[in-house]
Amino acid sequence: MSAPITPDANSNAAAAGEPLLSLEGLRVSFGDTLAVNDVTLAIGRGERVALVGESGSGKSVTALAILRLLRDAEVSGSIRFAGQDLTQKSERQMRGLRGSDIAMIFQEPMTALNPLYTIGDQIAETIVLHDGVSQAEAKKRAIALLARTGIAEPEKRVNSYAHQLSGGQRQRAMIAMALACRPRLLLADEPTTALDVTIRAQIVDLLLELQRDEAEKRGMAVLLITHDLNLVRRFAHRVAVMERGVLVESGPVEQIFSEPQHPYTQRLLNSRPQRAVEPVLPIAPVLLAARGVSVAFRTKLPGFSGWFRSGRFTAVANANVTVKQGETLGIVGESGSGKSTLAMALLGLQRTSEGEVEFQGRPLASYRGREQTVLRSNMQVVFQDPFSSLSPRQTIERIVGEGLALHRPQLDAAARREKIIAVLREVGMDRTALSRYPHEFSGGQRQRIAIARALVLEPRILILDEPTSALDVSIQQQVLKLLANLQNKYNLGFVFISHDLEVIGAMAHRVMVMQDGLIVESGDVEKIFSAPAHPYTRKLLKAALQA
Repeated sequence: MSAPITPDANSNAAAAGEPLLSLEGLRVSFGDTLAVNDVTLAIGRGERVALVGESGSGKSVTALAILRLLRDAEVSGSIRFAGQDLTQKSERQMRGLRGSDIAMIFQEPMTALNPLYTIGDQIAETIVLHDGVSQAEAKKRAIALLARTGIAEPEKRVNSYAHQLSGGQRQRAMIAMALACRPRLLLADEPTTALDVTIRAQIVDLLLELQRDEAEKRGMAVLLITHDLNLVRRFAHRVAVMERGVLVESGPVEQIFSEPQHPYTQRLLNSRPQRAVEPVLPIAPVLLAARGVSVAFRTKLPGFSGWFRSGRFTAVANANVTVKQGETLGIVGESGSGKSTLAMALLGLQRTSEGEVEFQGRPLASYRGREQTVLRSNMQVVFQDPFSSLSPRQTIERIVGEGLALHRPQLDAAARREKIIAVLREVGMDRTALSRYPHEFSGGQRQRIAIARALVLEPRILILDEPTSALDVSIQQQVLKLLANLQNKYNLGFVFISHDLEVIGAMAHRVMVMQDGLIVESGDVEKIFSAPAHPYTRKLLKAALQA
């Protein structure tokens, strides 16, 4: 864990004067539900403040209230930015502030990025709108921003669409877009959620560098919303803790971390992943196996000849995988290493160019008709981005129960509802969620709904693609314990993909390390983590200690 950063001199000086942002008695309600209750918080020019708390505590709602983006909510209290009362501004005036003076990095980049436009066009649009430069100059600046956020080959990626980028690359593109016009206040809602440990460290360093540069010129401040307490220690000057819409404690980072006063703050700081997996039985059968699996995609070649000839990009090369009953296989690697592509191939949702995948000793291709339906119920997946995988037009009851309607037709409506309620309760939610829609929940709550949807069919194999990336530390611990209990109870096999090495260390029996589509190292998790043989593995572990 890195030592906390000492506040900059200019932030101390600024804090003594009028704050850049001031919230006084902020209340936000949705009908009868009070989401934010009497929050008072000030951020000085050049200051970095972290807002932490569990999912649903009101952190993101507070940020959206500052930008006046809560159209169905009743907002009261004072929101002042640079001496101006934002609650009195028209929508047209707010549009002039958003993206220019106040910018936001949203938690879920796939839903914030327009799928019909390239990444470069979306970044350039912001620059042209607020800075009035030419399209050519805006594109040049977009490429430079992508390069600074760590995206490889930015000249090519600037012409990519959101679906062509990995989760981490999409998050970096969102950061580039938010920083495009050098805002005075940056609202960063989980800016490192989807990033692997090495890129996370780079992004934190980048945000620190940009903030310090802009603090000297425009006094740029940052309100960081996160559940990553290591990031808070490394990044923030002050921290404010929210519980159920109420600000329960705030103060300098070192003070809060060393001497937390509120029981809730103490519980957050003590929430760390605990190893809770049981040993795999020596006689446990192999549930899932992949032999020599490769996945390749055709790509257009640059230049005029690219219209007539295609290139070949290998995303996964010669992968060998086995998962036994009751075993968790962890897969780690940086964004774009091929982890999610391999997972889709294991599920039979991605065509392989070479090799074969088997479930319980049979090739996936041999399952036909009713057998294939049974196969699907036995192999379930939790995707990385819950918002894009949950239908916005269906209630939670319909979403979680959809698989039951297809695979358990013998259940009547009452039995189906009771099973849905039971699985929601297992992931920390209650029956009040049944009639609500995905947009009514926080990012962490949506992730739990996605897990419930996968678990409701009691599968034999569960592919977990970053299942805890959107969860705060205390809920993460609960979900990991839940998954471990379910595995022990039903002898489930897990393929657990994560950039959080601490989570993999707590959950996995074995671990595979992927780099550029290749499995560079694999073995028992204790052995790999204590004595890594490959330089890339050592690099990941070193970055995890620094993050």
